[in-house]
Amino acid sequence: MTVTDLAPSATSAAMSAPRRRGRGPASRRQLTAWLFLTPALVVLVAFTLYPMAQAVYLSLTNYNLISAAEWIGLDNYVELAGDPAFWNAFWNTVLYAVVVAPVTVVLALVFAVMLNQAFFGRTFVRTAIFLPFIVSLGIIAIAWSFLLDPNIGLLSYWFGQLGIVTEQGWLSDPRFAMPAVMMVGVWKFVGFYMVIYLAGLQSIPAELYEAAKIDGTTAWQRFRNVTLPLLSNQTLLVSVLALIATLQAFDQIYVMTRGGPYFKTETLVMLIYREGFQELRFGYASAISFVLLLFVFALSMIQYGWLRRRAVTY
Repeated sequence: MTVTDLAPSATSAAMSAPRRRGRGPASRRQLTAWLFLTPALVVLVAFTLYPMAQAVYLSLTNYNLISAAEWIGLDNYVELAGDPAFWNAFWNTVLYAVVVAPVTVVLALVFAVMLNQAFFGRTFVRTAIFLPFIVSLGIIAIAWSFLLDPNIGLLSYWFGQLGIVTEQGWLSDPRFAMPAVMMVGVWKFVGFYMVIYLAGLQSIPAELYEAAKIDGTTAWQRFRNVTLPLLSNQTLLVSVLALIATLQAFDQIYVMTRGGPYFKTETLVMLIYREGFQELRFGYASAISFVLLLFVFALSMIQYGWLRRRAVTY
């Protein structure tokens, strides 16, 4: 038997042997991606997912930070259903969101359209409107508390000159406390949403407006049929952000009114703070926070679906 006789059998054996598959470029890219994502995932699990799971567990217990948690099942949620303080905070939260979110979004759009035009001092006006957003809301609330002070407040003096007078002070009068904190919320966030709208306006091709002018359309028709449809994505983003922010209102309310007077400005987040850190009812506060989470999620999904359908119809 010669070497040539052995060659075919050796070749077939080599072909039948399993090939060692090396790691391809796609697998290496996936491994690299997971390595880069791992630190962020660890932070997400440690500081978001785990606290959420722990809050859900605490909502099913009677925990006061002193003794061990006692499992009570759904008793906290049953208590919520008949708690007047919860429903008062719930409707205060709804009122705050229903007023502040639409007003902020509309004002942001109006300011963006106005400041998208060229005029002297435009940069200064843009900066002045956006500046409150980068300042701490607590600091803003302290400043507004002084401005609305009935004795030394400049705004209180101006309102008095207009005949709008309150003997108790704006933040101590049940009629004006909620409008006062609403005004601060609008003033804080309108600049941020305005910038988002400005970015959208500057991405709209000028040729569309020129074609609309040639067709003889008015300024309102161009705004209605060109600007608004092409800002649908920005409107969706701004509306969802505004709704979430208003449903979580806390900072200026805590600084300016502490939920008063007579719980007229106590929102759900304020109630969570009071029940958890003042009454030490952490299980009950966790139940409120979980209900708020579900409420925010449900409203956000409804708002997202409605705005997406409107965007498709344009």
